[in-house]
Amino acid sequence: MNYPQFIWQNGKIKPWAEATVHVMAHVVHYGSSVFEGIRSYETPKGPAIFRLGDHLKRLYMSARIYDMEIPYTFDELADACRATIRANKLTKAYLRPVVYRSLGGFGLSATTPIDVAVATWEMGPYLGPGVLETGIDACVSSWQRMAPNTIPAGSKAGGNYLSGQLIAREARRLGFGEGIALASTGLLSEGAGENLFLVFDGQLHTTPVSAAILNGITRHTLMTLARENGIEVIERDMPREYLYLADEVLMCGTAAEVTPIRSVDGKIVGEGKAGPITRRLQDLYFGLFSGKTADQWNWLDPVG
Repeated sequence: MNYPQFIWQNGKIKPWAEATVHVMAHVVHYGSSVFEGIRSYETPKGPAIFRLGDHLKRLYMSARIYDMEIPYTFDELADACRATIRANKLTKAYLRPVVYRSLGGFGLSATTPIDVAVATWEMGPYLGPGVLETGIDACVSSWQRMAPNTIPAGSKAGGNYLSGQLIAREARRLGFGEGIALASTGLLSEGAGENLFLVFDGQLHTTPVSAAILNGITRHTLMTLARENGIEVIERDMPREYLYLADEVLMCGTAAEVTPIRSVDGKIVGEGKAGPITRRLQDLYFGLFSGKTADQWNWLDPVG
């Protein structure tokens, strides 16, 4: 990875190599962090951050669940995101605001300082070059998502992604592009780091927030765009075998964007390539950045 030159940490833009965390920081031992993944895109009006406000709102909500009081205002963090992009002279970029418990007490409930950083770097398609066009081969993981009232799936917390690591690494070890997890109920949940959509008879079906998923912002974007363009959207519980019976299957997320799934567990999905609903959603989604899709929701925040 080619690291960028600068990072924002605790109120200051500093050289990347100087943004360090002590080895005894609470976050290192207990995974006590919350974060966001955000993208900026080149648009006809200049570089813009996609749904910055919605991402930061979720960051504050995640921090609230874990009693982490962010020592910066919403506007200060929004400015930090823009400033970090500008400092690194980036346009199309991935942003990572992260809030974490720093060096302090050593117990689980210890009071520690809350540190904040914002990093940004260039990143192509998360699941590999060309996957937005060709799709990926996925598998159902042997690892399930957390059960209700154990770890809050609705918080984008660093510790939650230990689950995603198990799912993703198992999939790669077995030769698949990504893993799909079941909930503790045995019904479909989501991918290692992506939300899931299935298409039946031109309708878009997705698993509900009660299925141990992160209520994704890209998921909400696609649901909004679909409904605006006459595609019916249904949130519902679905059994594993529906992956094998669907006309189309796709994953979405800030990093994954809109990725078709061409097979699951070696079973071809539809025609083994992105179907018409998936292609339509890709056109609508990426059209937000080219200007082809009108941004009537004010989702694009200029970097300035």
